[in-house]
Amino acid sequence: MSELEQVIMNIIVNSGDAKGYSYEALNAVNEGNYEEAGILMQKANEALEEAHNAQTGLLQKEAAGEKTEVSVLFVHAQDHLMTTITEKNLIEQIMELRKIINTLIKK
Repeated sequence: MSELEQVIMNIIVNSGDAKGYSYEALNAVNEGNYEEAGILMQKANEALEEAHNAQTGLLQKEAAGEKTEVSVLFVHAQDHLMTTITEKNLIEQIMELRKIINTLIKK
């Protein structure tokens, strides 16, 4: 596996992990387990940071004049990262709303 393919797989795997942790956190909030949700969102943020750092490394190389081969796998990795960022942001908003709903249900 080439270095570029390893970076691409890093983006895909870490993006997938971040998305999975985000949905697990949402499920935890739905069940009222806020501590677990916080831990899972921290894991999501860490995985997303790994993916983003891999992407940033490619961008820095490109800016320095080192061209990156654009493949379908590379496009897939970028798509996966961007949709994960979007979904995580939406899940965070849904989690806040769910906390409010949970509080109102308890009253």
